[in-house]
Amino acid sequence: MQALGPRIKQLRLKAGLNKAALARLVGVSDVTISYWESGAIKQIGHERLVALANAFGCPLDELLSERSPETAQVFTLTTTPPAPWHPHPRQHVSLPDNLLGDAHLGADCYLLTPGEGENIEFLAPGDLAAITPLTTFQRPGLYLLEYQQSLLVRHVQQGPTGELLLLCDGQSLDQAATADASLRLYGKFQARWQLQAT
Repeated sequence: MQALGPRIKQLRLKAGLNKAALARLVGVSDVTISYWESGAIKQIGHERLVALANAFGCPLDELLSERSPETAQVFTLTTTPPAPWHPHPRQHVSLPDNLLGDAHLGADCYLLTPGEGENIEFLAPGDLAAITPLTTFQRPGLYLLEYQQSLLVRHVQQGPTGELLLLCDGQSLDQAATADASLRLYGKFQARWQLQAT
């Protein structure tokens, strides 16, 4: 717990909050935030710790753990909606260009890997994907989407009359499903890395 004060400050700065804004979110004074960050107050009640974690958009165990909040978090992808980063919207990472080859991320992204026992098209067990969150179709490519109450990875492109077509791995355009109103886009794949057998 000795590192809690500096962690609060680090997470507050990462979240782009000043002391007054954080104080309002947590329900304390900005002086109390200063005391917490300096370590002058070492004991923080559970209710306030939960409020801090919610304000930072991180799980409580991350607030209390020794690991650095700058560590990239890899989210486990399952077929159950919503997108795995929704409870933790600030846990994104910016990847250096040299990791992406020809791909260029225009924004922060989330790192995903299939959950144990999950059968996710386009992602084999152990693969890693960088996904930029979005809610609208941008251009043809691989997307993480919710469709008919399941999370799926599909190649999405527009049909001749503007409809969105969803293609499974190895499908041709004439085999594509036409998206209906249940379609919800969560993000576009920017890069994929495959696990190499050694």
